[in-house]
Amino acid sequence: MAHIDPTRESFGIFKSLPRDQPIDMLNLIRLRDRADYPDGREVSGAEAYAEYGKRSGPVFQRVGGEIIWRGAPEAMLIGPPDGLWDIAFIARYPGAGAFLEMVTDPVYQTDAVPHRQAAVRDSRLIRHAVKKGGRQFG
Repeated sequence: MAHIDPTRESFGIFKSLPRDQPIDMLNLIRLRDRADYPDGREVSGAEAYAEYGKRSGPVFQRVGGEIIWRGAPEAMLIGPPDGLWDIAFIARYPGAGAFLEMVTDPVYQTDAVPHRQAAVRDSRLIRHAVKKGGRQFG
């Protein structure tokens, strides 16, 4: 089963959590080989996702978002062998309210989201409370 957009239930859980503290959003993206645009245009999933990034970037920056980590997945050590993601990054927001402001912004909804939906074959978006790092697990 592909996961591209949040469900009503998962979005409700997200909104019920505190909104006034920084959050990190782990993004794992698997792209389509060919984007799935309703108008049938012929571009790759990577090209469509790049267009999503270009169009969502100004809104993301306006709400105070920043990419704090980006990686290039190379090998699956634990997990299904077909579970490698094409894109992995962590976006930090000053609070959940900033994330909600971004995803409900009319420009984001109409100019950016259709490119993400066309590009993405499967994804995970996992909210994390920000915790201090250290040299120990746990």
